Amino acid sequence: MIDFQNIKKISVLAVAFVLNIGVMKAREIDPPFGVHEHVFEPLSVMCDLCGCSTSSGSFGFGTLSNANFVGIRYIYQNFESKDGIFSNSPITKETFNTYQLWAQLPINDAFYVSVNVPYQDLNREYSEGNNENLNGLGDSSVMGWYKLQFYNKESDSLTFNTERIASGHSLQFGVGAKLPTGKFEEALADNVNPGFQVGTGSVDGVFAVGYNYGTNKFGVNTLMTYYVKGENKNDYQFGNQFSYSANFFTTFPKETYNIMPFIGVSGDVYDKITQYGETLADTDGKILSGTIGSEFAIEKFIFGANYTAPLSQDLFGGNVKSKNRFSIYVNFAL
Repeated sequence: MIDFQNIKKISVLAVAFVLNIGVMKAREIDPPFGVHEHVFEPLSVMCDLCGCSTSSGSFGFGTLSNANFVGIRYIYQNFESKDGIFSNSPITKETFNTYQLWAQLPINDAFYVSVNVPYQDLNREYSEGNNENLNGLGDSSVMGWYKLQFYNKESDSLTFNTERIASGHSLQFGVGAKLPTGKFEEALADNVNPGFQVGTGSVDGVFAVGYNYGTNKFGVNTLMTYYVKGENKNDYQFGNQFSYSANFFTTFPKETYNIMPFIGVSGDVYDKITQYGETLADTDGKILSGTIGSEFAIEKFIFGANYTAPLSQDLFGGNVKSKNRFSIYVNFAL
């Protein structure tokens, strides 16, 4: 249930979005430069909650712009873990820094591929003052996508123009895998937050479907993703994961640049972890978050930033709290 603090978070996100729009609407909006369809902004890196995965499933395979690209992205996440049931039980503070090389590469007009190669830098600070650091190559991922574009109904009148006009509605279907390129350390799996890993050590299947609608001034995109987690060589298996997101954006196209602020919600539902065939208690959970951000495109470059705050959560039996996260990226359109 969303309490008063969460209502305040929602209000802050909404007010910031409105102010962002208000400032830009003070300028005259010219006709759009070029054609800009909008793909989903699945703001989900492949993986589980926290480290190895290190972004809950709501970060993203692409951007708001329907651009094929190569780029870099930085993601920051902040957690607190409570080791015990008492009010004075020790609390650890965890920060996760993810540096990614990512790309969206075209095959043809209907098919494309997204690739993600992360480097993880994870830090944990204990209440006693000790620190722990873990870094290295994370789990890479590759996804194949099919885009089903819908077109306006053809006119009954005689015309020599055979070009179909896009309706703005489209569906995306994705199938892919997360690969065990990151190292999994079994000794860390007994921590309160078992996600403090740079990799899962398993091959996971990823299945996604998204609906999108966009015009030259506004749009909405949605994405649902299901992760089927594999078992690693340590007989350790993270629970399957369902992720979802919906983002609403407006666009302010100018002759030489384009600005797209957005606001949205996202969430993740995690099944329990199993090891040696036994289900581990307090290893499932769910989280609902609110996100605000913007994307800025100029010539071949796309700059983006977003901030996410939890609205409600129940992770690892309430022993892990997600505080906030943000990401920034710069891409070069192909």
